[in-house]
Amino acid sequence: MKHTVTILLASLLAAVFGCASYAPLTSMRGTDVSDQDKAPAQKPYSERSPGAGSPELIARTFVQQPPLIPHGVEKYMPITLQENACLDCHVSDEFKGKKMPMMGDSHFSKTRKEKDGSRAVEMVRWQCDSCHVAQSDAPPLVENTFVGNVR
Repeated sequence: MKHTVTILLASLLAAVFGCASYAPLTSMRGTDVSDQDKAPAQKPYSERSPGAGSPELIARTFVQQPPLIPHGVEKYMPITLQENACLDCHVSDEFKGKKMPMMGDSHFSKTRKEKDGSRAVEMVRWQCDSCHVAQSDAPPLVENTFVGNVR
């Protein structure tokens, strides 16, 4: 019994002194942990039209990275089950006499065909903006020393 009381008193004292020596935690970004984050200013995505001039493809930074979209996409959204405006240009490598990056073979079904006999897009690849993203000229949110390893 005496031993139990001693342990309880020691625990109580540790709790009291632990709370008394509380200091506010500071995050790595230099503000108090409980402070609300300030959202960065919203930056617009590229407003360049597809095929305008000769947009350079954006270099990939890692192996198997999906290509980034070098043009605005606002007028092509939303992608629905019935409509995908990306396919108008990217289902072949030429559209209205202009060269376009073509969808990779991995995006087409090996068993299904469209009604006209052409290759059908695999439905798990239908939502292009799940992997391919438009770009903004926004500065990095945090300091970054990442260097890609694309060959």
